[in-house]
Amino acid sequence: MDPKDRPSRATEAFFGRRRGKTMRPQQAAALESGFGTYRLDLTAEPPADLSTLFEADISAIRLEIGFGGGEHLLHRATEAPAVGFIGVEPFVNGMAKMMMAVREKPLANLRVYDDDATRLLDWLPPASLDGIDLLYPDPWPKKKHWKRRFVSPVNLERFARVLKPGSKFRFASDIDTYVNWTLLHCRAHGAFAWQASEAADWHRPYDGWPGTRYEAKAIREGRRPAYLTFVRK
Repeated sequence: MDPKDRPSRATEAFFGRRRGKTMRPQQAAALESGFGTYRLDLTAEPPADLSTLFEADISAIRLEIGFGGGEHLLHRATEAPAVGFIGVEPFVNGMAKMMMAVREKPLANLRVYDDDATRLLDWLPPASLDGIDLLYPDPWPKKKHWKRRFVSPVNLERFARVLKPGSKFRFASDIDTYVNWTLLHCRAHGAFAWQASEAADWHRPYDGWPGTRYEAKAIREGRRPAYLTFVRK
């Protein structure tokens, strides 16, 4: 994307925490060494063929935005070695946890980015992704903060640009207002078709779903998760 064509970033900054507890020395070491292998460099031009970003022989590429502790991303990347996975997580402690895991079990089909996901979306070539997962994003429950939610007209436009026709955008949340917000915004955008044939569909986890700690917390606290799937038209 030409810099002059990029949407204004004035209200699109990353709003979450960058850091939590002080990292242990081994976590810091894993983070530093892992970045040398896995971190994407957005100062370089993106390759026309994104599969060249990976050491493995890749047939499809998926993006997970805000992977948290990495449970879902690690599960998917391990079970599908021919799929390239790009994971975004600005929270340094979550990224350190991921880098600790891949230090023990390296993944040739993984790349990561540790800053605002919109920067990565603007960097990617058009129609370059086979799927995007946005799982349990920060719901920003106060109405005055709803503008901070990642699902927005401008970000859906970014999704539409980088997703291939027929690919999927998957969204999971335990917050009803955010689920409804996402349904309304995707319907209004027009590039996404919600895949649900019956009422139970949106409460049924995705095939092969490993669960996440956020989901477990929601269930413990009595909230019912929703799993939405939209197809790029």
